Amino acid sequence: MTTTTKPSPLGSLLTRLAPIEPREVPAVVASFLLFFFMWAGYFSVRPVRETIGTNLGKDATADLWLYTALFSILIIPLYGAVVGRFRRSAFLPWTYGLVAIVLAAIGAMFSGGGLDQAKFNADPNLVLAGKTFYVFISVLNMFLLSVFWSFLLEMFDRGQTKRLFGVIAAGGSAGALVGPLVADFAVTTIGERGILFASAALFVVAIGCQRALLRIWRERPLHGAAASDDRPLGGNWLAGIWLILRSPYLLGIALFIVGISAVSTTLYFEQLRIVQATFTVAAERTQIFARMDWIVQSLTVFTQIFLTGRIAARFGVTTLLTIVPIYMIFGFLALAVNASFLLFATVFILRRAGEYAFVRPGREMLWSPLDKETKYKAKNTIDVPVYRTADAFFSQLDVRSGGPVDSWLRSVGITAAGTMIIGAGFAALWGIVGWWLGRRFEGSAPTRQRVATHVAQESKA
Repeated sequence: MTTTTKPSPLGSLLTRLAPIEPREVPAVVASFLLFFFMWAGYFSVRPVRETIGTNLGKDATADLWLYTALFSILIIPLYGAVVGRFRRSAFLPWTYGLVAIVLAAIGAMFSGGGLDQAKFNADPNLVLAGKTFYVFISVLNMFLLSVFWSFLLEMFDRGQTKRLFGVIAAGGSAGALVGPLVADFAVTTIGERGILFASAALFVVAIGCQRALLRIWRERPLHGAAASDDRPLGGNWLAGIWLILRSPYLLGIALFIVGISAVSTTLYFEQLRIVQATFTVAAERTQIFARMDWIVQSLTVFTQIFLTGRIAARFGVTTLLTIVPIYMIFGFLALAVNASFLLFATVFILRRAGEYAFVRPGREMLWSPLDKETKYKAKNTIDVPVYRTADAFFSQLDVRSGGPVDSWLRSVGITAAGTMIIGAGFAALWGIVGWWLGRRFEGSAPTRQRVATHVAQESKA
């Protein structure tokens, strides 16, 4: 006789608010909380990183982006060796533990001079600690995201990712709201050192969430991927690179990531120009940036909980991957005609909220038909070094030209309006790649099977 467990009040509420089945509630809640504490920990120290950047200056900070790209590349063989030799249930909690240890150690180094610019620049040890922290946290955020989604792709099947990833992603957006609040209200009392310690504590809590998720995976497998599959992946530690180079599907995902970087970087420099021209007082600029962040994250949380899963289930992943690129084509063209701050803020806020709510869950779903080694090794290669190398390339346009990107473009006869038209071109190419990937993913079952089989065969080559 089969017994039925009555859902808890929380489970009943979640199944009404979002497309979650009762048996999936524990895994979704644990995933939501893990993403929340991980992302709250990161976003609480991100303002510290930006303060270090202002102390170091533009040129030194731009050079750090090159180091970020370099270490993003170097981390891949190390990560490949770890996943090849250790069980996921062992190295996943240790990942968050290592982050907590490093943050606490750097926080201890800030105990003397703090981040006051005069004291900071006068102490070579603080400068070195600051640069180390800047690169570490810049590599860390992409790495943690990739590892987090890799495990969820192993835990949930293709259909579940379409329904659940939007809700789970809302946990990260909620953490991105709480993290800056921690820094905002606590920095005047405990200083930057205390903020790093607080972030380390949040990552310690994330360890508990990860262990709870692993326990759910072991005791209540959702689609047959039980903990019996928790074996070292083996294989070549550079397998991720070879998988990408041999697979048009994976190369398409890499190009999609480059498209994200191109569009966001173009808009970023236009943001600097418009905000600088509109607000002359530094405090007003900081307030505007903070206000846009709040609006973005609020819109994102609402959209991820109530809309993303339903849109993916009804209209498919192709819609998630192309809705923001199509919007940005018109957004860039509108800015080419009228570059007012209000219009720019609208385009900027909706682009970021759309990327978090639609593009991020959509591109994570692209990995669901693939095998475990591809989900860990190839995915991490694309998410970290490819993304950060693209960022470094576009950021170096600023340094090589001796000024902002728009000034460099004007030196060859391209105005700010022309820059926006170039941005529209980037968005169009980004959308085409997203459409192609979505069509491959949403194709017939035999097509999806061929993609998965092809990549699996390459992993054994």
